[in-house]
Amino acid sequence: MKKSYAIVSAYLDMVVPFYDVDPMRIVWHGNYVKYIEDARCVLLDKIGYNYIAMEESGYMWPIVDMRLKYVASAKFGSHIRIHADLMEFETRIKIDYRIECLDTNKILNKAYTIQVAIDIETQELQFESPAALTDKVLTYVG
Repeated sequence: MKKSYAIVSAYLDMVVPFYDVDPMRIVWHGNYVKYIEDARCVLLDKIGYNYIAMEESGYMWPIVDMRLKYVASAKFGSHIRIHADLMEFETRIKIDYRIECLDTNKILNKAYTIQVAIDIETQELQFESPAALTDKVLTYVG
C-alpha cells in the first residue's frame, strides 16, 4: 500500500475544558468536530488561505464529507494535540486529523474532511481548485 505524506501540517494544543465534557467528565462526541475545525483554521492560516481569504478570493469551501473514528475518550483537564495534515489540494481540500492525549500518548480520534470550491457569484462547483488556493500552497511548500 502506498503511503501518503502531508503537504502541509499544523497542530493545536489545548486542555479539555469543563464545558466540553458530559456528566462522566469525558468529551462529548460532537465536540471533536469543533476541535478539528479549530485545527483546520490553524492549518489554513499557516498557508495564508483562511476562511476570510477564501471569501475574498470569490470562493466558499463547504465540507462535503467528514469522517471521524473514535478510538478513546478525552477527559476533562487532559492535554490534547490536534494534528491537521493537508493531503490533497489540486481538485479539493482533503485534511487528515489525529487527536492525541499528550498525558498518555494515546490516539483519541482519527478523522478527515473534504471541501470543494464553489464560486460565490455563480454558485458553481469548481472541478479544479482555484489558483487562489493552489498558489498559496505551492508558495508555502516552495
